Amino acid sequence: MQFYSRLTTLRDDFPRLVIALGMFDGVHRGHRSIISRAVELAHEIGGTSMVFTFSNHPLAVLAPQAVPPQISNNALRRQLIEALGVDVLMAIPFTKDLARRTPEDFLALLRDSFAPRILVTGPNYTFGSRGKGTHRLLQRVGSDYGFRAEICPAVQLGGRPVSSTRIRALIAGGDLAAAEACLGRPFTVLDRVIHGDRRGRTLGFPTANLAIPDAQVMLPNGVYAATAHYEGRDYAALANIGNNPTFEGCNRRIEVNIQDFSEDIYDRLLEVRFLQKIREEEKFASVDALIAQMHKDRERAKEIWRNCFTSD
Repeated sequence: MQFYSRLTTLRDDFPRLVIALGMFDGVHRGHRSIISRAVELAHEIGGTSMVFTFSNHPLAVLAPQAVPPQISNNALRRQLIEALGVDVLMAIPFTKDLARRTPEDFLALLRDSFAPRILVTGPNYTFGSRGKGTHRLLQRVGSDYGFRAEICPAVQLGGRPVSSTRIRALIAGGDLAAAEACLGRPFTVLDRVIHGDRRGRTLGFPTANLAIPDAQVMLPNGVYAATAHYEGRDYAALANIGNNPTFEGCNRRIEVNIQDFSEDIYDRLLEVRFLQKIREEEKFASVDALIAQMHKDRERAKEIWRNCFTSD
């Protein structure tokens, strides 16, 4: 997949573009239906599939206090989009200049930069100044700009549309199963490993530590059975979310104990997929009590891991 982080004219490089439009935070089941349809249509016309999105949420410019927390950072979003068979991803910064453009100006930008044959999006997609552009406008004026619009219906689950807003609430509330059903995959974090206190090594449970950015939606504190994906291989893992209250002075973070793994992966990308919560985070009276509980956590997680790796 070719990736562009700045607006680049591609109309001459790819003369038959089919473009999926949206933010695609989380790349959930609804997003996948849109992106997969763009890929399918591109194959049908012998063209190129493209996702056009923004590297920052438009509200970061329009109303910073209202920016929703991310389900997936840009690195994970890119990975998930590539896995859907997309040929080109363009994720550009949303700016004040873009915010001022009328819907017609935005469509002219797409025409002049890409000359798309088909635009694919969902029923809630809006564009242009104050979000005045809608899917109805795309369908009404598309021929004036040289494209036709295809609007994918919202994906329903449990009688309600699957949406990023719904998934954020499920994750923050700790409903992993429902979040996974809406995402179509386990809730996942992909980020670089940061330095920790190296305390886990002395306890017999070394951990790879991941920061929790303020912009990231996160599960409630606790211990989770998980899998860790590193350099093409999956490992069973225990993931603790919290500030490790048995020891003072710890910031909230994700501590990942990877089973049968001893590599130093500081500053390397690690992908963690959360499977099931095992227990709440606790403050233990002693280090020995903590170690004993960690052994119990591992035993409890073994059945979850067994089911996960068997189903794979």
